[in-house]
Amino acid sequence: MAQTIVTDTGFAPDDWNGCAAPLADGLPANATAVDVAPSDDVTLLADALTRLTMIRIGFPSSADGRGFTLARRLRAMGYRGRLRADGHVLADQYAMARRSGFDEVAIDAALAARQPEDQWLARADWRAHDYQARLRGASLARDNASRATGVA
Repeated sequence: MAQTIVTDTGFAPDDWNGCAAPLADGLPANATAVDVAPSDDVTLLADALTRLTMIRIGFPSSADGRGFTLARRLRAMGYRGRLRADGHVLADQYAMARRSGFDEVAIDAALAARQPEDQWLARADWRAHDYQARLRGASLARDNASRATGVA
């Protein structure tokens, strides 16, 4: 089944045509891509991170946020390859997916029809609207006001 890939620039066709091994089945020594389930232990990938070009983390439900934690953990472990959220991720969750370390989200045609590209693009500027950015903005405004009034 064809998937729609969501990136910061909108919808795109899936340009990846490799074969991914399920982590639950054990990672073959020559594998360059792996499918990770929300319940998988990604620390098992530690020795393979430099050779993996794609890691797809499954989202069986939009209410299951374990994939965000796995993505963050993989990036903290040093994974620099392509990281894809695959499944039931909603447009409202796109910014969280990007902040967690995902490069892209793969959705099926039905979800793409229910949540068209403009809904995803509304969340594409994921760096500008996060809580920490708002705090940095408030802090910067306070610092500028202090300098202007001479009050520290």
